[in-house]
Amino acid sequence: MENLDLTDLELLKQLQLNSNITTKELAATVNLSPTPVYERVRKLEKEGYIKGYTALLDAEKMGLELIVFCDITLKQHTKDIGNQFVRDIRAVKEVTECYNISGDYDFRLKVLVRDMKHYQDFVINTLGAVKNIGSAHSTFVIGTIKQGCGVPFW
Repeated sequence: MENLDLTDLELLKQLQLNSNITTKELAATVNLSPTPVYERVRKLEKEGYIKGYTALLDAEKMGLELIVFCDITLKQHTKDIGNQFVRDIRAVKEVTECYNISGDYDFRLKVLVRDMKHYQDFVINTLGAVKNIGSAHSTFVIGTIKQGCGVPFW
């Protein structure tokens, strides 16, 4: 973060708000010409401040109307078992986010599915195939109040 100046921070903020913004439009927001803005953005990408670009899709319109947070406890806590779980869960398309957490559980999964029947199939056939899961606790989302993937700017 110490390598970033105010212009870099503004570029990151603007790109986070709209990654489709043109270099020319971006240059106008930071009062620079397009060439240095283009070079700064490439540098921010190369240094890993920008991980990539993506389109945010509406899950409901895509037929995925049920969001479930699934807390997982592993049967055993070894390096090999933990690493295998991570590899297995990364391959599961219904899991959109996975966090290694502290407390009563080891991992928290965010799962997007069509409906309860789809989730039942996911638990039985997909999670059931993942080795060394000791328990799974599901929490169903009733409504989304705030959702985002951005980094806060102060």
